[in-house]
Amino acid sequence: MGGRVALVTGASRGIGRATAVALAARGVRVLAVARSADDLDALARESGVEVLSASLATAEGCELAVAEARRRLGPVDILVNNAGIDLDRGRPVWEARDEDWQQTLALNLQAPFALTRLLSGEMVARRWGRIVMVGSTAGQVGAPGNVAYCTSKHGLVGLMRAVAQDVAPYGVTCNAVMPGWVRTDAAERSAAAESNASGRPVAEIWAQREASYAAGRVLAPSEVAEVIAFLASDAASGVNGEPVTVALGGVW
Repeated sequence: MGGRVALVTGASRGIGRATAVALAARGVRVLAVARSADDLDALARESGVEVLSASLATAEGCELAVAEARRRLGPVDILVNNAGIDLDRGRPVWEARDEDWQQTLALNLQAPFALTRLLSGEMVARRWGRIVMVGSTAGQVGAPGNVAYCTSKHGLVGLMRAVAQDVAPYGVTCNAVMPGWVRTDAAERSAAAESNASGRPVAEIWAQREASYAAGRVLAPSEVAEVIAFLASDAASGVNGEPVTVALGGVW
């Protein structure tokens, strides 16, 4: 994979960070994009990747990320749409807030669409490209109190499948990874919120999550990153339009 250029979003922590590191270790030149400048600076020091602090929740932010990737590294071969948020906080649909719905879809669905639209044309022109959407098992099943997040992740699968058909004749693929519970900062926050709402200890909530999977544990970010790196490689040329579940034998 040496010499390829990748744009990885939501790359300051968790799966995105692990993906940027995994791709860089394979010789890929990476622009890691996220909002947290401090975390990005640490990533740059540790892995040598290029970083950009920007919000992708607007068209201008997406355009800036693409322009910076091209300016610093050249044409983008690999796009990893990982940035996402979950603002539902367990609220049932009748208590859902308009601003949470709009912000969730802006980052989780609109941004992947915008970045894919901006970059897929040049991949098609060069007859090689890899687009990977980072979904969730929440994009395969519903969950109570998760209306905006589930909707955005289900929509991401539809986007992936449609894009895969458009780009397939040109040596470009588009796939998704669908992680279950991963030990990330976002998952820790959700466990804390669930603990506050239920009165149950955080440790008990994580134990329940682990027990729900056949392997008896949750994932590490690096395990998801390795699947993304495979889908971004030449070795995955025969995989297109697939939502790949990474959940140790469990869904949600």
